[in-house]
Amino acid sequence: MKRRTLDVIFSTGGLILAVLALVLAIVLQAQANFADDYVRDQLSAQQIVFTPVERLNDEERQATCLVTYAGQTLSTGPQAECYANEYIGLHLTETNDGKTYAQTSTEARAAAAAADQAVEDGAPDPELEDQAEEVNAKVQTLFRGETLRGLLLTSYGFSIFGERAQQAAWVAFGVAFVLLLASIAGFIHAFTRSKDEVVA
Repeated sequence: MKRRTLDVIFSTGGLILAVLALVLAIVLQAQANFADDYVRDQLSAQQIVFTPVERLNDEERQATCLVTYAGQTLSTGPQAECYANEYIGLHLTETNDGKTYAQTSTEARAAAAAADQAVEDGAPDPELEDQAEEVNAKVQTLFRGETLRGLLLTSYGFSIFGERAQQAAWVAFGVAFVLLLASIAGFIHAFTRSKDEVVA
């Protein structure tokens, strides 16, 4: 086979692979941009603002990210993770001695059942009723807090997918560029050598 023919075949193949890598890079870049825009738009719409540093209590100040983002509007995945874990998570542990929504809900049902049983027995107990209301209020607080925390962490997870897509896009752009250079070099080599040169 002639050397020029071989160079042209390899260079054409490299050019095709460069185009495919470029297409992949463009698709990944589009996905990364979508994830970034979506997360920013959804989080910004919530209008959550981190507590200014001077109003953070001692426990909150122990979270470096709460100090770093103090006073900022929550609009990125890392900010969402910080707010969910370090701010909401902290305050949820204070709601009912660290018990979760599910544990507190079980407590609330038991307290309501005890209060109802006292009424059925003809001896209503205001203390049991107050206790049932108090635990139920904690259930509502934990439900709202854990729901918001979950939504923020979902946004954070979505932002991580966007970051990974961005990294993959840069790699694909790099591969496309290297293949393009190699193809150009191959074509130059093909047409600067004698067309009669044969590969052994």
